[in-house]
Amino acid sequence: MLSALQSPRSLSRFPLFHSSKPFLFHSSSHALPNASLTDQSTTTSTSSLPQSQILSTRHSLLSRQITATEVAESYLARLRLTEPQLNSFLHVSDSVLREAQDLDRRIASNEEVGLLAGVLVGVKDNLCTADMPSTGGSRILEGYQPPFDATAVKRVKDLGGIVVGKTNMDEFGMGSTTEGSAFQVTANPWDISRVPGGSSGGSAAAVSARQCMVSLGSDTGGSVRQPASFCGVVGLKPTYGRVSRFGLMAYASSLDVVGCFGSSVVDTGILLHAISGHDRFDATTSKQDVPDFGSHFVSATSWESKPLKGLRIGLIRETLEDGVESGVVSAIRAAALHFEELGCTVNEVSLPSFSLGLPAYYILASSESSSNLSRYDGIRYGKQVFADELSSLYGDSRAEGFGSEVKMRILMGTYALSAGYYDAYYKRAQQVRTIIRNSFKEALNQNDVLISPAAPSPAYKIGEKKNDPLAMYAGDIMTVNVNLAGLPALVLPCGFVEGGSTGLPVGLQMIGSAFCEGELLRVGHIFEQTLENCNFVPPIIAENSAS
Repeated sequence: MLSALQSPRSLSRFPLFHSSKPFLFHSSSHALPNASLTDQSTTTSTSSLPQSQILSTRHSLLSRQITATEVAESYLARLRLTEPQLNSFLHVSDSVLREAQDLDRRIASNEEVGLLAGVLVGVKDNLCTADMPSTGGSRILEGYQPPFDATAVKRVKDLGGIVVGKTNMDEFGMGSTTEGSAFQVTANPWDISRVPGGSSGGSAAAVSARQCMVSLGSDTGGSVRQPASFCGVVGLKPTYGRVSRFGLMAYASSLDVVGCFGSSVVDTGILLHAISGHDRFDATTSKQDVPDFGSHFVSATSWESKPLKGLRIGLIRETLEDGVESGVVSAIRAAALHFEELGCTVNEVSLPSFSLGLPAYYILASSESSSNLSRYDGIRYGKQVFADELSSLYGDSRAEGFGSEVKMRILMGTYALSAGYYDAYYKRAQQVRTIIRNSFKEALNQNDVLISPAAPSPAYKIGEKKNDPLAMYAGDIMTVNVNLAGLPALVLPCGFVEGGSTGLPVGLQMIGSAFCEGELLRVGHIFEQTLENCNFVPPIIAENSAS
């Protein structure tokens, strides 16, 4: 908890921004198929790789310029200062400094350390952690501590990552603002009167405010990408099957994926590489080899004048029509012009089935959730209400443990699956899903990457849409189709609109073919590094550093 954190020290002790000392990296113990990363001992020039907080931290640790304990103390101090305003975390680990000190001893003994050594990682609270509570943002799991780590969490730890804590979220991932958490409301670091997005709002806010270097989230219908847009960070939804879902609390099993947040495309790609690969505990994970995503990141000094020459970009026409704020449209069109300057060919493409995705998604997701959440019955784990009869125990435990949004979606899903309505709702939604998948396939046959806004608006005020669920659902229009198609998508900040004290960030969504995360990362990195006059650091950092 926050009271257990060390007293704040100088926030300038560890850099907020990227070091100018890029370097090669490698994995010491994480077994990924054919995923060779370049050995750290290789001598390279300082211009051989791009800037990255993870890489600069590793370089500083191995060159003895700084210790892991100092890194941890700096981040914990910043977390202590900003957390009362943001409420990004539901639980902060009390073992962060102990793990950092152990890492320092290993480095001093010249032991080999993992790719994520000393990297502080936030973990969304629907990913199981054996040493911390995992509630899924719900009262029904209040105080629950799993006996195991989710595969994604285990892989982070195996590579030396330090889990700083569990981040806030909408209950069981059902929401777009993080106001649906049963415990607290998270604020946006760009304007604390606004939402950070959801359902992974805590993970996005934590990275944006530099409370951790990177974080894990989950994305069922946009829960990584929309918060990334609202908080001005990079968010990556992998292809369905790229990352194991073992240990992820199930919402809609055919749509759920574990995703990544970072303050740069490079850091996000490194985290994706760390957690990707087949897992025997999840039959839906792909056995495809995980590529070396690091090979897609090259220094700007080695780029040609048109580094993306020949790339075909498709701007989805339906994402710029009615219902999308004019400032968002302007930012996306400016991003399209920037792609042209980088050598791309940009054409508008039409996906006539795009508007069908939202109703189909909510039918399918609600139907799957009504089945998945039946396990929370007050018997096996979680909140239990005493009752004389078993049926009353079930009913009362669920009535008191679940929030209103979860109850509504369970009822919606149960209705859609009920006799007499299955064909009219669930079956038709599955047919629409096939149409959407085919339309994306056709568009990606003609284009290398599709682009759109990540959300139709920037972050809005806390409470603005809480009592209007239809308006909140409509905000998912940009993202749900990607989940229905099972495709990867990368969101990165591309500009600002008016709002708050310094403006509000706008996120650009890039969609690729299945298992083509490497290409998205390459394109996104070049776009990010060549975008001028944009500093995506929220004002809360400067305010707290000054204090």
